[in-house]
Amino acid sequence: MDAPAKNFLATGPPACGKTTLVLRVVEQLSDLHISGFYTRELREGGNRVGFEAIGISSGLHAILAHVHSKSRLRVGKYGVEAAALAPLVRAELARPPGGVDLFVIDEVGKMELFCAEFVDAVRRLLAGPVPLLATVAMKGGGLIAEVKGREDVRLVEVTLANRDRLPTELEAWVRDRMRSAEIPL
Repeated sequence: MDAPAKNFLATGPPACGKTTLVLRVVEQLSDLHISGFYTRELREGGNRVGFEAIGISSGLHAILAHVHSKSRLRVGKYGVEAAALAPLVRAELARPPGGVDLFVIDEVGKMELFCAEFVDAVRRLLAGPVPLLATVAMKGGGLIAEVKGREDVRLVEVTLANRDRLPTELEAWVRDRMRSAEIPL
């Protein structure tokens, strides 16, 4: 892994293993103070009907999008509940840097971008002192393209060939970032 990047972004097509990667890294780093959220699919009768965001340190849940949502904000067949994400963003991503070793965001994607607090938090965390591990949509403009173009990020595509080894590599990357931060100037 390249040493200079402070932030790590994982990208790839849907169902390539990005969320599984995040969950494995969080599990492997259970001795650290991690704040952020991951997403999971909501299913009914074997069909995907929406997405839920779950806070890593708070345990808060927020329905991010659902096929039965009446929201005017739409991504495909899903109505996006941007206001429901805001309390989770405040609880997980607005923590002071001194109390967190790693921030995790799953994911910087089209649905999440409808929440202004989320967009502000992503920019602040990328520029802040604490490492950020995030998944990011493969395609998209605006913030999606912006985060990928930053010089302080390492962007890796999750593939069948690398997804099993990435959790161990990311654990080492985070621990290396932490050791680098401990060196007094």
